[in-house]
Amino acid sequence: MQTYKSSVGLIRATSYESDALRESLTTVLEPLGGIAAFVKPGQKVLLKPNLLTGARPTKECTTRPELVYEVAKMVIEAGGKPFLGDSPAFGSAKGVAIANGYQSFIQELNLPIVEFHGQRYHTVSENFNHLLLCKEAMEADVVINLPKVKSHMQLTVTLGVKNLFGCVPGKMKAWWHMEAGKDANRFGEMLVETAKTINPDLTILDGIIGHEGNGPSGGEPRNLGILAAASDVFALDRAMLEILNVSPQQVPTVAASQRLGVCPELDEIEFPLLHPDLLQISDWRLPDKLMPIDFAMPRVIKSTFKHLYIRFIKEPMNTYSRG
Repeated sequence: MQTYKSSVGLIRATSYESDALRESLTTVLEPLGGIAAFVKPGQKVLLKPNLLTGARPTKECTTRPELVYEVAKMVIEAGGKPFLGDSPAFGSAKGVAIANGYQSFIQELNLPIVEFHGQRYHTVSENFNHLLLCKEAMEADVVINLPKVKSHMQLTVTLGVKNLFGCVPGKMKAWWHMEAGKDANRFGEMLVETAKTINPDLTILDGIIGHEGNGPSGGEPRNLGILAAASDVFALDRAMLEILNVSPQQVPTVAASQRLGVCPELDEIEFPLLHPDLLQISDWRLPDKLMPIDFAMPRVIKSTFKHLYIRFIKEPMNTYSRG
């Protein structure tokens, strides 16, 4: 049981324009102690956005580059050494980032982008002790989780906990869909164990414009006007469901976090800025229908070849075509 109240900062934020966004980030982080409470000089800081795909760059499928840019600048000002990393469903982290407009600020800040691979780490869970995680996330001094608010055709809604599944390297994610996907409860618990092991220091949720409907990539943008931040990713996800008017039992990650005792009840969370009741919307669109979580073998094989094709053939060829 938790012995202290988790704190979740919630504010209205309507703009990705640099000055306005910087002010919003400063405001939402202030009750948590500001960025300096999380980043010390010389620390290596992983920025983990949602870099799902480069296929729909105008549809808000990924964390906005403007948000990542402002957070990276704040980390640098605090003396940290930020780097960007993810394990996209298709293609490379660099390729997906560039397709979604990250190129200019990556160059300006000389921000490294790492692909998640190499040595992998076992979780400490007895039920998931064969879940392997990437070296780059596990060995960072600080992890800042930067998810996007999205509906999800398999998990109803994807927020902070699900974004950390990107720290499972390569196509191993597809194999976990096969291994645990026949049981939504088990799959949710696997995602919670991933989040517990990564243990992000800070989560900043991009809900200024969300992605509703048939997400995580087939839906449409929706102005939501919310920015959220917390050191407790489970409390943040619970608060966000209250805003979206979605039951925790509909979302396997949140339901699992409650069963495992790592998600506080709403009245156990402190809201030093705005309470979720003041931000609620009644018409957030969920998927038209849910799809099975598990991937059949042919789908895994097809997905693996598509990933390899994009990363090692299509992306390099696009580089030549721009020359």
